[in-house]
Amino acid sequence: MLSYQHAYHAGGPADVHKHAALCLLLERLAEKDKPFAVIDLYAGHGVYDLGSTEAQKTQEFSSGIARLWPLRNKAAPAAVKKLLAALAPPNPDGTLKSYPGSPALARAALRESDRLILNELHPAAQADLKTWARRDSRISVHMRDGLEALVGLVPPPIRRGLVVIDPSYEVKSEYADVPAALRKAIRKWREGIYFVWYPILADNRHGELVAGLEKGIPCPVLCCELMFTPGKAVKDAPGLRGTGLIVVNPPWQFDTAMNEAGAWMAKTMTANGQHTTRWLKPAGA
Repeated sequence: MLSYQHAYHAGGPADVHKHAALCLLLERLAEKDKPFAVIDLYAGHGVYDLGSTEAQKTQEFSSGIARLWPLRNKAAPAAVKKLLAALAPPNPDGTLKSYPGSPALARAALRESDRLILNELHPAAQADLKTWARRDSRISVHMRDGLEALVGLVPPPIRRGLVVIDPSYEVKSEYADVPAALRKAIRKWREGIYFVWYPILADNRHGELVAGLEKGIPCPVLCCELMFTPGKAVKDAPGLRGTGLIVVNPPWQFDTAMNEAGAWMAKTMTANGQHTTRWLKPAGA
């Protein structure tokens, strides 16, 4: 869907929840000496200017990263500290001006032997990515349909790594298409970590996606959800009500770390939010 522009949503609560989890996964991959690959299927622009017309129009970052940034020198869960540390280089004077998207977070975690495979279908975003990744031999940039790329780009040459799957879901069929494509990808690369983001909307349409991942994936599957306004009637809470993450093949104790980080983020970014972590399919099931 080429109309979607993530610049309007950069640094919002959904981004913070998603990217804290991503930073944790990247840290776990880097703990071992063996190289890893990251495949980002809906990569966007890489880095976002929070002073841009788009970001200023919605001000979503004001209820997300702007609430966490002043706490960067305070105690916080490991996943949150990793995200805030990643924001320091693009904001060297301590003023929050830029927000790194998933490509920038992944790039910061790369070592010389690691690889980052980016995919983006939107022409303007893809052009920005190419410019941003220029002269970095560890990064390749593709221009393909995201779910076609999910199946086509796995397994990567380095058979250890992570796939980031976060479509806009502007097309309702994506709630069914993501699990279908993921099942095909897992048949080709079962040992990979698959990281799926989804919005929680008033009509609960994400239920189709969660059910599809719960029933059809032959690997451990963890679900993490951060609700911004739990218990509110649909008519009182239009639009985004929460944010969800599915992690297939999560690293050891990732669930414990996300429990801690999620509870902290719910308390810090929302008035009465709640975070839940549950296994859709436990390891060994």
